[in-house]
Amino acid sequence: MEDEAAERHSDALALDHLRTLIRIPTVSRLDESMIDWSQFDAFISTLALLYPRVHSAMSVDVIDGHALLLRWAGRSAGDESVLMAHYDVVAADDEAVWTHPPFAATVTGSGAEQIVWGRGTLDDKGALTAILEAVDRLLVAGFTPEHDVYLSFGHNEETAGSGAAELVAELERRGVHPRLVLDEGGAVIDHVFPGVTRPTAVVGVSEKGMANVTLTVERSGGHASTPPRMTATARLARALVRLEKRPFPASIPAPTLEMIRTIGSHSTPVLRFVFTRARVFRLPLLALFSRLSDETNAMIRTTAAVTQLRASDSANALAERAVAVVNTRIAIGSSVDATLRHIRRAVRDPLVVIEADAPSEPSPVSPSTGPIWQLLSNAVAAVHPRAIVSPYVMLGASDARHFTAISANVYRFTPFEMSAEERATLHAIDERMHVSTFLSGIRFYRTLIERL
Repeated sequence: MEDEAAERHSDALALDHLRTLIRIPTVSRLDESMIDWSQFDAFISTLALLYPRVHSAMSVDVIDGHALLLRWAGRSAGDESVLMAHYDVVAADDEAVWTHPPFAATVTGSGAEQIVWGRGTLDDKGALTAILEAVDRLLVAGFTPEHDVYLSFGHNEETAGSGAAELVAELERRGVHPRLVLDEGGAVIDHVFPGVTRPTAVVGVSEKGMANVTLTVERSGGHASTPPRMTATARLARALVRLEKRPFPASIPAPTLEMIRTIGSHSTPVLRFVFTRARVFRLPLLALFSRLSDETNAMIRTTAAVTQLRASDSANALAERAVAVVNTRIAIGSSVDATLRHIRRAVRDPLVVIEADAPSEPSPVSPSTGPIWQLLSNAVAAVHPRAIVSPYVMLGASDARHFTAISANVYRFTPFEMSAEERATLHAIDERMHVSTFLSGIRFYRTLIERL
């Protein structure tokens, strides 16, 4: 009974810590002059107050202004591991439409339906807090890891990612080449494939590349009452329609084939026959994935989404410069150059200038077999015994992509159960998570660290 009471007290304290950190609006923006860096300073100071044992037991270095690198010295040299998270969050400028204020860290419900609401719960303060809670509990238990464990907490993952690049540079300077790097990414989810009733823990073994591609049209301005036959905005709109009508070619990369076989082996007999022979049934599967959902469609091709449009500042003035930003996520097996070639062929207009901003290639693929993969799989099974553990290609970009320069075993997995509805709140209104899944995340990280 005493142990149960102590665990309930620790869990309640962990939730209080998460709520405290959510209330600090560490919002990152592309225009860094608009960032309130005092909130980032406050976050770093608050971590030291909430986790004094961690800060006493580990060396703490501030990198690139606000990124954090903590080192927990192990008993033996070499075979280091890195657990990653980031503490910057995307903006929540539309606060009025949230069910609960985005930085209030409101808790509703009870028992299994207790939910904590707020920007950063899922992305990514929940994971950061769970890592620190796991380390703190292990310190209380007198645990020392066999090998060094680094905690890498980025401060601008949502924008530039320079913090992660500098963290990698610092580890390189120290001669650290981790045997395991674990960042945010996949999660424990339901209803991944037709006929599969068990939850699936999808672990990112790679991630798609990314480039913000600008399409720019420049024309002479003038009064809107006498427009030319083809304005800058009309030419840009035509280019975007052409791009929309010419999707990128579909293919199933090796990690996705492995995911289909792994998860599909737990489907109904007919579907299992198809999924476990994914290479043979490649063409029907491509057609299925194209239509099944937006998520499955993104698994099999490079995607392009128009996210920003800029033109005239006046309602009655012709735009002299019209610009669209197309966010592309580049499939494994493709490249930035191939993406730009496809867009130029689709647009077919030399007056539309097409350029890539801050491009990154798809990441190398980490192994989905061997001792490190098994280590991760066993840690997942210890906390989520019903879950099917499967590799997958992460559709978004993470700080983990920088760490492929120093490690061959870079994985992307957030140890939280997320429903489709909850996943839809990432970078959107009403971001939230069940408190029970946050607590299971603490158990996952503790289990993993004990086995490193």
